[in-house]
Amino acid sequence: MFYYLSKVSWLLVQPLNLAIILLLVALLAALVGRRKLFATGSGLAFLILALSTWTSLGALMLNPLEERFPRPPLPEKVDGIVVLGGGMEGAVNFARGGYELNASGDRVVAAAVLARHFPTAKVVISGGTIAMIGEGEGDAETAPRLFAALGVTADRLILENKSRNTYENAVFTRELVTPKPGETWLLVTSAFHMPRAKALFDKAGFATIPWPVDYRTSGKDGIGLFRDDPFGSLQTVSTAVREWIGLVAYWLSGRIDRLFPGPGVGSGG
Repeated sequence: MFYYLSKVSWLLVQPLNLAIILLLVALLAALVGRRKLFATGSGLAFLILALSTWTSLGALMLNPLEERFPRPPLPEKVDGIVVLGGGMEGAVNFARGGYELNASGDRVVAAAVLARHFPTAKVVISGGTIAMIGEGEGDAETAPRLFAALGVTADRLILENKSRNTYENAVFTRELVTPKPGETWLLVTSAFHMPRAKALFDKAGFATIPWPVDYRTSGKDGIGLFRDDPFGSLQTVSTAVREWIGLVAYWLSGRIDRLFPGPGVGSGG
């Protein structure tokens, strides 16, 4: 239920969709002569679109998430690497085969690089099919083709192909791997996603070292206009809004213990 509710809710509050909904409300208000409602709806829609496309709002919202878990020194020994799904174009790969990457593809590439650096480490790819409409291929189904092409043999891979969100990533991976005391596991995901992911893995009882990748901000982003192309800015705002909403929802539902998990203040791990 939580999964479907989160997907439907996001369709409504995603910045571009929300602006379109407000514009529709404004249009209906104009048709029935509700001038104040028309002005409010159209004004809010314009404000959302202007802030999302013309300003650095997205980078300002995303940067605190990316800075929360700095990348640590590389350990001398690593027993396993967990890479979270979300880096593959599931629908395209289902239709065409291959291993097309999306904007979060750095997750998979970084995991492959780490796997080559630690040739005895196991590699867990955690990610099932998340498409609610149409057909798609989960990252755990696609990634073995990419890892094989990059020289990581199939016998090193552990495929977790049931999870549909980060909570299930943590729970199902813990059940599948059953890490032993004293083992060192790296957790690889996008830097903006790391606070929620690390807190969930801690809560699931799976101790990991965070290895953030896929940075979207420079760390030097200030308040400004036209810092990126409008489409890129809109994407950054959408990513930031979605992650902050995810943190709030997981905190309110008790799936994480802190609203903004960080090193030493995560969820008891």
